[in-house]
Amino acid sequence: MRKVYTDATSALAGLLHDGMTIMAGGFGLCGIPENLIEAIKITGVKNLTVISNNCGVDGWGLGRLLDNGQIKKMISSYVGENKLFAQQYLSGQLELEFNPQGTLAERIRAGGAGIPAFFTKTGVGTVVADGKEVREFNGEKYVMETGLVADLSIVKAWTGDTEGNLVYRKTARNFNPMMATAGKITVAEVEHLVKPGEIDPDHIHTPGIYVKRIILGKDYEKRIEQRTTRKRV
Repeated sequence: MRKVYTDATSALAGLLHDGMTIMAGGFGLCGIPENLIEAIKITGVKNLTVISNNCGVDGWGLGRLLDNGQIKKMISSYVGENKLFAQQYLSGQLELEFNPQGTLAERIRAGGAGIPAFFTKTGVGTVVADGKEVREFNGEKYVMETGLVADLSIVKAWTGDTEGNLVYRKTARNFNPMMATAGKITVAEVEHLVKPGEIDPDHIHTPGIYVKRIILGKDYEKRIEQRTTRKRV
């Protein structure tokens, strides 16, 4: 199977449609698939449900899709860096399914593993559990959470080979590996594209069987979400 595409636009060709669900890797602005997000913006596809830890920041990352009115619903765990997100949510333009961060990660992992639901103590007795089944195990209460899957997963890796095997770099790994398993189709962008056999098998984080299409990304800005400095002593 030919997996390598020349650019993000061609890699997404035939995969996008209004009303679809997209998983997008990244944490803040770290490890986000910049090229694929921009290509989605250009298509104008709308009424999207996006599963991601957050929605970028105003004007960057997934915030680009928010600016363009393309996102209908977010399934997230953190939204504090995006003023437009807050405005759209409070005005009723944007739906939000809020999750504790660990619960979101496990929902994605479960979806990729074919597990439809699981029980967790996180959120019991809070609004997180509203409307959900609560069951007792060994004298403790647990809330049921469902696994998440998407029509499309877009992920970002440090290095990939032409067979789709991926290696992530440090904290840029974040949600990317589990999202790569939970999309019906996964498209990856990488900073370095190599030939099969050039990656040590023991170093592979995402096996190529999960990746249907891959591109060599370009023009990465890698913006810093919050720059913290201190005076020189």
